[in-house]
Amino acid sequence: MWPRIGGLRTLDLGTPGEMRTNLNTLVLAGVKTATAGLLSEYAGENEDVENVGERLVLVDDHDALVAVVEVTGVEVVRFADVSWDFARSEGEGDRSIEEWREGHAGFWARMGTPVTDDTEVVCVRFRLVSAGDGGIGTGDLST
Repeated sequence: MWPRIGGLRTLDLGTPGEMRTNLNTLVLAGVKTATAGLLSEYAGENEDVENVGERLVLVDDHDALVAVVEVTGVEVVRFADVSWDFARSEGEGDRSIEEWREGHAGFWARMGTPVTDDTEVVCVRFRLVSAGDGGIGTGDLST
């Protein structure tokens, strides 16, 4: 199971270090409003796919709270069917769906899970609920 903070599931983007820091910064800036994961990762961790309206705690390398996001959309699609609209919403600077596919396939291969066109991908859209002062600073996850 994935870690919980205040009863909410955590969202750890990318890999620890520079990648996670950069991705978290994109979320905080409102540029990154989506993320993709492999359905097989959910099964391997005995986790359900996110639900619309669910709140997640964005965490840093030390599982410390960075922000709270709310899921606004969830779709499970074949890797080959991930849309350009979704890929752009990940906010990582890809200039085409082909570039997005190449980058994500390479990432997952480096993580030990090569993908094919038929690999099922969980496409999660979210909005930033709170960050910095207020809810995060006080530990109030309901804001």
